This record gives sequence, C-alpha cells and structure tokens, in this order.
Amino acid sequence: MQPIRELRTLTPRQFREEILPAGQPVVIRGLVNDWPIVAASRQSDTAFCDYIRQFDQGFEVNTAYGPPSTGGRLFYNDDLSGLNSRIAPARLTGTLDSLLKHADDDSPPLIAVQSVIIERYLPGLQRENRLPEGLVPEDIEPRLWLGGRAAIAAHYDPSENIACCVAGKRRFTLLPPDQVENLYVGPFELTPAGATISMVDFDQPDYDRFPRFREAEAAAFTADLGPGDAVYIPYLWWHHVRSLDAVNGLVNYWWSPIPEGAGDPRNALLHAMLAFRNLPTSYQRAWKAMFNHYVFDEDGTAGDHLPENRRGILGKQAPDTIKRLKQALARALSRN
Repeated sequence: MQPIRELRTLTPRQFREEILPAGQPVVIRGLVNDWPIVAASRQSDTAFCDYIRQFDQGFEVNTAYGPPSTGGRLFYNDDLSGLNSRIAPARLTGTLDSLLKHADDDSPPLIAVQSVIIERYLPGLQRENRLPEGLVPEDIEPRLWLGGRAAIAAHYDPSENIACCVAGKRRFTLLPPDQVENLYVGPFELTPAGATISMVDFDQPDYDRFPRFREAEAAAFTADLGPGDAVYIPYLWWHHVRSLDAVNGLVNYWWSPIPEGAGDPRNALLHAMLAFRNLPTSYQRAWKAMFNHYVFDEDGTAGDHLPENRRGILGKQAPDTIKRLKQALARALSRN
C-alpha cells in the first residue's frame, strides 16, 4: 500500500481545477479543525455525545447492532443468507448512551449509526459546522455517521465524496475502480447498506481464498485521519474504513455531476448483466465493440458524421430528449 497524497490547505478553486479532474484521492489535514463538533470531541467522548444531543429531535435513525463476536465488522452471516447484525431504526440518544456505556469494553458490541441527513434529523448542527464556501455544491446535504470500533467493508459510492473526521481516528484504505476484479465482490441482491462490498477481510486477508487480493493491496492507498482531517474519495473508488476508537464520528458530503434525469448507471449495469452475461462469447465480443463505440466514446465522436439536429441520443441530451428515451426504454422493458 502507498500513502494517500496529503495537503495542509485547499482552496475551492484548487479543488475544482486540480483535484477533481485528476480523479485521485487526497487527504486534507485540518480542513475542519474549526468546527465546534471537533472541539467537543477533543474535549472528551461525553462532550462529543452531549454536543450532538443538543440538536436531537427524537427521531429514529438507521442503526446497526451486532454482538461482540462480529469484531466490529459489519458483514454477512456465515452462509450469506443474511447479515451478522441487525439494522433497524433507533433513537439517537439511546445509541449515544450505548456507545459511552461500552467505551471501555475489551470486546464491545457492533454499534453503527448509518447516514443521518443532518439538517433533517439534527437541525442546527449543519449551520455551526460548515465546509469552506464553494468547496462543494451549496445544495448538498451532509450526513453524519457514528459508531464504536468498527470495520466497514470495501465498497464504492456512485458519487464524489468528501469525508470529514469529527471524532475518533479512522483508517481509510482506498482502491481505484479498476481493482474490482481483485476485490471478490459479494452478492448484488443482499448488501449490508445498499452497496456491494468486498468479501475480503482487509485486516486479516485470506490469500488462499482470495489470491488476487495481493494485487489490490499493491494498488491501494491508505491514511489515518484524526478529528479535523478530511479525505476526498473520487467517484466509484472503493474504500474500506476502520474506526479505531471507542467513540467516533464522521460527516460526509456526496454529490455527482451526472445530468439530472439521466438515470442511475447502476441500473444500466444490472440490466446489462441480465442481457449479456449468458450470451455466446462471439455475441459478447460484438456487443463489447458496440458499447465501446456508442457508450464509452472517449473522443465523443460517435455522432460527428450526422447533422447536429439529427444526432438524437448521440448529441446533446436535452431534458425532453432524455424523457422520451426513458419512456421508450420503460415500454421496451415492460414487454420483456
């Protein structure tokens, strides 16, 4: 593994013009040092939890609970028929109490609060803890993640991501999208939190079962983050996250430049798997050529030979064009 590139300062312009186009992860040390939530966490675990409590409206939020035998790893059960933990709505105050109660346990239970939209469930917290203006789009809703010592299996998000550590230490291991074949991805139909995950235990990899994981490790980037630090995780990059302390918190920002209404690429992937995986090899090669030409058209020239007003889907995709195409696609799928 190699260290993630680190910066001590980052301007919005540098982020837009240098970091985003490069598509490489970056750690920004001290990006949110001035946040009150970070100051509270540096005081004590109790102060951190009390800071969050003052914004709590009593709503229930998705929370994962598992026995100490999980080792803090949110994962599958032994036969992959379910998960090793229970994910259910729970009041945030009770979860914070549980984290503090088990903070000194040698083998604590798995406790993980998942993706709390801050403005919806903790109104006011976002106004006191903001990223530098212009760094991310203004309409992005930051999310809060809380838990004890835990390991979140390697997964990807179909979005850009800035993750800010606000309490405890976290170890991030990041891998580029092309490492998917070396990560031994689990089932599509059942996932711990909606995203497919690597079956490899990054802390104790089984190289006999997953031999290609050595290649993934060689391509991986890693960094430890403390309160106040942030990491930029590029679109579709795999990331494994290990929470190292008894009480930890993270605030993240997801966004994507995909045009509104264009559709979710993951849906296209699932349909493509249905349509192509069982075709004869010669058919697959033929369709691969079609996809390379029409879909992964790196030069953007597939429709250049047509008049601009007759390029249709190969041209500029206006909202009304996208709407008509999606309607036609829906009709076609309903006939299958």
